[in-house]
Parts: sequence; structure tokens; C-alpha cells
Amino acid sequence: METKQLGNTGVFVSAIGLGGMPMSIYHRPPESQSIPVIHRALDLGITFIDTADSYCKDESDKHHNEQLIHQALASYKGDISQVIVATKGGLMRPQGNWTRNGNPEHLRQTIRESFEALGGNKPIDVWQYHAPDPDYNIAESLAPVKAAVEAGLIRFVGVSNFSVEQIKYARDVVDIISVQNQYSPWQRQPEMDGVLQYCEKEGLTFLAWSPFGGMRRHKNLQDIPAIAQLAQEKGVSVYCIVLAWLRSKSPCILPIPGASKISSIEDSVRAVKVKLSAEEVQRIDQVTS
Repeated sequence: METKQLGNTGVFVSAIGLGGMPMSIYHRPPESQSIPVIHRALDLGITFIDTADSYCKDESDKHHNEQLIHQALASYKGDISQVIVATKGGLMRPQGNWTRNGNPEHLRQTIRESFEALGGNKPIDVWQYHAPDPDYNIAESLAPVKAAVEAGLIRFVGVSNFSVEQIKYARDVVDIISVQNQYSPWQRQPEMDGVLQYCEKEGLTFLAWSPFGGMRRHKNLQDIPAIAQLAQEKGVSVYCIVLAWLRSKSPCILPIPGASKISSIEDSVRAVKVKLSAEEVQRIDQVTS
């Protein structure tokens, strides 16, 4: 598996990550299906797994995905010493909805709960502020995060759904190693709002969430001629083409496709070996801009 440095940490992780969200929300599969998916990802060399306290059905189910990932790692027979688990906090799931909560007291509590959910025996590898809450300034919200780093509960810190100005503000409070924003051929805001360029310039890892454009796009990728034709030419799936397109955009990008089936993560890993020329990237750009 190809690897890349996580921010400027000196820690190297797989060039493709595993997104845990599909294993814990809405119509989630049974654990007997999900844990083998995580084990297969590890077998294939994936060493970066993305989760969140809010990857669950509702507030009564909080931290489900973190607990699932911990269970999978604990039961894995191979070496997990290089595996990095990145979690997030700052979103709530009332009645299955998504709402922001940057209250410092809430974040202090959920960091402790995430620490326990992930095993409680070592610092959280990466903790990310899931989305800025307009009811609290970023310095307020990140104060307990900085304290958790100093207390040994968190190793590295990232942010998610942040603008360039918000990232700069966050970096004044605590060291930031990654930014997780939505990025796909149909959501190309990071190319235009300066976030991708800033991450590349500052040595931050850009974690691309929802790389296949969400459920509607995900189901219809085969219907987009430019993507379908490239997939046929290269003998790979349309999903591999999209992941290769993302990786071609910047060396700081680490896609984190979700998976709830072994076949899905096996397919995503194949994308590491798919290379697109500048002309091929442009073909996709033209039909998705």
C-alpha cells in the first residue's frame, strides 16, 4: 500500500482511508458484517480509519462507530501498531438529525467518551472538531481540545468543514494537522475557496469526505459517460476513477471512502494504482463543473 505523511507529524498512513460512517447510521449492517470489512481493510494495508462520535442512529446510540472500530481492532489477529483512528466531535444526533454543538463543556465530555469508546488505553490518534458552531467562537470550542492534548487524551488535532480563515483561527489555539471537508467531482469548493491550496502550502492533510458525491451520485456514476468510459478503458470501476481523480488534484489529499461491504473496500484500494493523465482529469472536470 502506498503511504503518505499525515500533516507534518512524521507519521505515515495509507494513501486511501476507510470511512466508518456507513457501518453505524440508518440502515447499518450487523456487526458480523462490519467487523470483517474493517479486518479486510487492515489486511489490504489500510492504516487510516475515520470515525466520529456522531456516527450513530441518534443520541441514545452515541459513539457506536468508535466502539465498533475498537472492537474490530481488538479482535484483529495482525499488527495494528501503525493504525491511526481519526474521530470527530461537535455534532449531535437528536432524533437522527444533525446539529452542531461547540459548547466547550460538551466537547470536553465527548472527548472523554470518545477516549473510552476507542479503548481508553492510549491517546486518541486524531481528534477533529466536526464543524464550527456559530454560537461559540473557535477559541472557546478548542480550549478543551488543547487541554485534552496537554492531558494526554489526544495525540493530534484536525478540523472539519472549516474555511481558510477558520483554520487559521484554529491554529492560533492548537496545532492542526488535517482538514476534513467535502470534496468530489460534484462538490469542488475546496478548489475554489482556497482550502486545498492552503493545506498544500502549509503541509496539512486534506481528508476528502463523501468522495462519491453522496447517495444520489453514488448510484448513478455509471451513467456519466466520461467516468464510465475511463473506467472501461482502464479496466476498473467508476469508483476507482473518482478516487484516482481526487488523488490527482493534490498530493495532500487522502480520500476516505466509506464501506460496509468487503467488496467495496477492496475496490477502493485498487484506486491507489490507477493513474490519470492531465487530459483524463480534464475530461472529468468538464462534465462535473
